[in-house]
Amino acid sequence: METARRSLGTEIVEVIRRVTGQAGGTLPLHEPEFSGNEWTYVKECIDTGWVSSVGAYVDLFEKRLQEFTGIRYAVAVVNGTAALHICLMLSGVRPGDEVLIPSLTFIATANAVSYCGAIPHFVDNEFRTLGLDSAKLQDYLQDITEIRSGICYNKITGRPIRAVIPMHTFGHAVDMDRLVEVANRYSLQVIEDAAEALGTYYKGKHVGNWGTLAALSFNGNKIITTGGGGAILTNDEALAKKAKHLSTTAKVPHSWEYVHDEIGYNYRLPNLNAALGCAQMEQLPVYLEKKRKLAEVYCKSFSEIDGLRFYTEHEFTRSNYWLNVLLLDVSIADQKDEILRIAHSEGVMVRPAWKLLHQLDPYRSCPQMNLETAGQLASRIINIPSSVNLADQA
Repeated sequence: METARRSLGTEIVEVIRRVTGQAGGTLPLHEPEFSGNEWTYVKECIDTGWVSSVGAYVDLFEKRLQEFTGIRYAVAVVNGTAALHICLMLSGVRPGDEVLIPSLTFIATANAVSYCGAIPHFVDNEFRTLGLDSAKLQDYLQDITEIRSGICYNKITGRPIRAVIPMHTFGHAVDMDRLVEVANRYSLQVIEDAAEALGTYYKGKHVGNWGTLAALSFNGNKIITTGGGGAILTNDEALAKKAKHLSTTAKVPHSWEYVHDEIGYNYRLPNLNAALGCAQMEQLPVYLEKKRKLAEVYCKSFSEIDGLRFYTEHEFTRSNYWLNVLLLDVSIADQKDEILRIAHSEGVMVRPAWKLLHQLDPYRSCPQMNLETAGQLASRIINIPSSVNLADQA
């Protein structure tokens, strides 16, 4: 059995190195690509002194996000978690409310809920999209909720369920039509966690267009980066203005007076970071094509290995293939850790999916539905190197 385990791990490593043209050395999971005007734009900020949260590049970056996504308003903030926090506040989430989120997501999704004093309520994922399972959610809500005065209440805890956050896992879009239908039936606000999904489309429209609000991330490992950074997306003008106000310490505009009319947050993206983002946005179409090429070659190459499959975009979607996914068969899921160990020993930085959130100490006591599929996905997923530059040899 040990020989078989080592053989499969070695075979996976060999395919990754062959596809990427990286015969030796460390192969990161996802590293940033700087091949455009990044240095020019950042140097301009330094030369002019406009490096903080006021500057022309912040407005330009927001404009370019709007143009690319087709969403009317983008508000640039310091990271994706901050974006989610503001989205939740603007959606009316208050202390003591519950918010439905998948257990298979990065911890920032749950943390943002906690920042509001609300309680994450974990729901299951599906194999088809890797995201939230709308059909299971519908059946679950039918059993445990009731609508009173237009508000959805959890009959077990007595708390309002205020919102649902679909997360587009690894850049693959959730089935948003079905989810919005369920959300409307149960009076839930929809906030799209699109942190990993810039460049992902569902039924021809960029993700973020189905929820009332959406959040993006531009962390160093995302498809484009501003170093740190995120954005709030919405098609609602009033919400966009409120998002910008809250993320700018709720300061009332004035030439010299410091008047703050409510509790706000120091969340605005600095001009220095936005300059980097503007240069990255210029390259984004090229990045997306390269990542698609890499995914296609991976898919063909891994089809020759028994016991696993390369996960591809589902019907009606176009993925950005942010992090490529190998899905182990159930029969060899127990070999995942050994595969990870072998790959890391060979310098190939593969990783598992996140530990399910309901299994983490801060969230063990939160309400949850049956999370069987999330558990199966977590036991079988391996993310493999997905940097943009790897496509050059694929």
